[in-house]
Amino acid sequence: MFKFKNVHLDDESMWPKEARIELEEPFVDDRGSIQHLVNFPMKNLSMIFSKKGSVRSNHSHFTDWHYMFAVYGSYEYHYRPYNSDEPLKLETFKEGEMVFTPPNEEHACLFLEDTLLVVASRNPRGDQETYEKDVVRMQLIDPDNTGL
Repeated sequence: MFKFKNVHLDDESMWPKEARIELEEPFVDDRGSIQHLVNFPMKNLSMIFSKKGSVRSNHSHFTDWHYMFAVYGSYEYHYRPYNSDEPLKLETFKEGEMVFTPPNEEHACLFLEDTLLVVASRNPRGDQETYEKDVVRMQLIDPDNTGL
């Protein structure tokens, strides 16, 4: 099998400038609709289910980026530049909305209800050792003190 782990797909000039991604209008006809989510080179597509009150992320990546599309549910997205003293920015995302996380952005998600995300990532998954070399774990949100 071709090893594409080290193939470079993009550069910073191609990334969205804002966290919230405005989706293109869907193609609609009498059969239904097609909603394009990510027309961009990627190496992984995952579905992530999170229970209400759970916290995910609480980390930053050196090289990875990801788009997160909410199939259903809602969550708070907390973020700021890596190693920054800036206060965390907060945006809430719900069903049908998408966020982009660039490299070197501290981020955490607090799930306000059961939520299903479809996540497209720059880097492949499945090799935990490689993943861990690219991630810096931190506690932006205390999972034991969410108030939910």
